[in-house]
Amino acid sequence: MSKAFFAAAPPVRKCGAAPPPVKVVPEQAHLVGQHRHPSPLIGCRIDPTGKFVFAGAQDNAVVRWQLDSGKKTVLAGHRSWVRALAFAAREKLLFTGDWAGQMFVWPTEAEAPAPKAFQAHRGWVRALAVSPDGRTLASCGNDRVIKLWSVPDCKLVRTLEGHACHVYNVAFHPDGRSLASADLKGVVKVWDLARGVATRDLDAKILYKYDKTFMADIGGARSMAFSADGGMLACAGITNVSNAFAGIGNPLVVLFDWASGKQKQLLRPRPNFNGTAWGVAFHASGHVLGVGGGNGGVLWAWKPDQPLSTFALTLPNNARDLSLHPDGRLLAIPFFDGVVRVYDMGPKKKA
Repeated sequence: MSKAFFAAAPPVRKCGAAPPPVKVVPEQAHLVGQHRHPSPLIGCRIDPTGKFVFAGAQDNAVVRWQLDSGKKTVLAGHRSWVRALAFAAREKLLFTGDWAGQMFVWPTEAEAPAPKAFQAHRGWVRALAVSPDGRTLASCGNDRVIKLWSVPDCKLVRTLEGHACHVYNVAFHPDGRSLASADLKGVVKVWDLARGVATRDLDAKILYKYDKTFMADIGGARSMAFSADGGMLACAGITNVSNAFAGIGNPLVVLFDWASGKQKQLLRPRPNFNGTAWGVAFHASGHVLGVGGGNGGVLWAWKPDQPLSTFALTLPNNARDLSLHPDGRLLAIPFFDGVVRVYDMGPKKKA
């Protein structure tokens, strides 16, 4: 991606006139940047400043690219795959978690970031999230618990117990008073953070199946996101599984009405697709965005009140996650071919 993309001069307008609005919608998504690594990528996040994109790779590395220049820095230290990434914006820190149960803390803007490491869970750290006020980090994993850590010193504050199986994801409600966690079998627990207790369960069991042929469980919320106003919660994963070993099934996003705890909509791709929904996000345009991987890759957009996607963009490889830029215009997607691709949802610039 060239520096010109961010530094282009604005169009000339009459003195005192308001700038013309820029329409940013998924239907305009087009590729504007590619950042390469020699190992498959399984997760990514754009940092809160919008300056960097970080990705976790299957060669145990965390990779940082500067979005305007493409400058690449490899952050080494993890002993296994990394998919869990979250930021503390005020302290400019990145938290990462790996399959071996370790969490690392990295200074996001250091020339050669040196991490602080500690053992956080027994087994895979599947997801991380930072509270809206930036004071608390939540982690979850295969040991069936959620842990709350103070930021920035990463001291354990509380352990939340109650899930009967692997905890796949966590997300803080925008009001900062509650936390949602989702496990392998599609049980979504809502936690009162002041009291440290679960207050209700939401039903996302459609994202789980036990395959009797292979005697294997498959499911879990591979991605979770709240709408900006906190009125909706989205859980993305796989349903209609016919072969757990090969991951044959269909992507699905379960959309909840937060106030009632009831399913608001089941968001499915159109046309049908074989694979998993690996990432989900709410966009300021009113769309729910999702990416899938399995039989190739696709970027979808849904209206929350419509069950089938209103837009689908075929991607060049299996997509494994997604992250929105703070400007709401750029979208970063990590792929199995080792490339983070950046898409612009604004109008194409004239040559």
